[in-house]
Amino acid sequence: MDWRDQVRKVVPYVPGEQPQGTGFIKLNTNENPYPPSPAVEKALAAVDADRFRLYPDPEAGVLIGALSERFGLPKDRFFVGAGSDDVLGMAFLTFFNGSLPVLFPDVTYSFYDVWADLFRIPYEQVPLDEHYEIQAAGYDRPCGGIVIANPNAPTGLAKSLSFIREMVENHPDVVVIVDEAYVDFGGESAVGLIETYDNLLVVQTFSKSRAMAGMRIGYAIGNPELIAAMQAVKYSYNSYTMNLPAQIAGAASLKDEAYFKEQVDRVVATRERAKAALAELGFQVLDSKTNFLFCTHPEVDAETIFAALRTKKIIVRHFSGERVKAFLRISIGTDEQMDTLFAALKEIIGDGR
Repeated sequence: MDWRDQVRKVVPYVPGEQPQGTGFIKLNTNENPYPPSPAVEKALAAVDADRFRLYPDPEAGVLIGALSERFGLPKDRFFVGAGSDDVLGMAFLTFFNGSLPVLFPDVTYSFYDVWADLFRIPYEQVPLDEHYEIQAAGYDRPCGGIVIANPNAPTGLAKSLSFIREMVENHPDVVVIVDEAYVDFGGESAVGLIETYDNLLVVQTFSKSRAMAGMRIGYAIGNPELIAAMQAVKYSYNSYTMNLPAQIAGAASLKDEAYFKEQVDRVVATRERAKAALAELGFQVLDSKTNFLFCTHPEVDAETIFAALRTKKIIVRHFSGERVKAFLRISIGTDEQMDTLFAALKEIIGDGR
């Protein structure tokens, strides 16, 4: 037997390109085009570097306290981690240990099946309908758990709160995870349901609407029993998942609600303008409630557009999956960046017709 036979083999998640060099317009990883709150910079500047020789608070008390105040919920409703990916991965490891398959859409965040494969969790991907919508009927069966991104990615489409409530009520014996990475841009949050349903876990992030992808801050909200179970798994794997600057910066961001709302509104306004501009260029654009658009052009191949934009140093996202290969996912940038994109697309579409 060779040692290679003992290696765990998985197909890894492929993150969006982080280009090296200057001059790129980067619209491929759904980062916020605006900086985080000035309160974040101020808080970080005040950190005594001598504190870095000590381990950070494993309970992330300052951040948990700020989250508790922001949502008006007790501290024992919160779990934090190094980005929502860390939180979601810990949730998969904690709650999905049965023999029945976990259910999630076939077109959704592509880390879900990677975690399931990594942790040897049985799963089934429920097809979106022809309009790329999640349909409840596909989940109306026994399962080991459910994961719904709402709004969904990469489609950008959002489901109503009544849809989520029905999903949770119909599956009281398993944990239902609602991944709300993009909810601040126009979705309905399910956080208000956690006091009613003890099997609901809502996951959010600072990476998108709070413009802090580089700090890696994510959190889950759920009933105390769910949170305690996740904490037990976390402390069995890595107690110190969040570094000190992230805890301090996250707490500072949460205390500047006015700036947060202002920047979210800016992104939403640009998104709605972009929908109209792309439609004028002949694109079919799904009705996104996120900080990105999922669109396809009936006359020019998506991969051709992607490559042509790349030569102009404009980077968007193109996926190779059978159901999505005709689409581009375009993150919302500043108004100036989007205007440059529209001008480039006008040239490309004109040449490609």
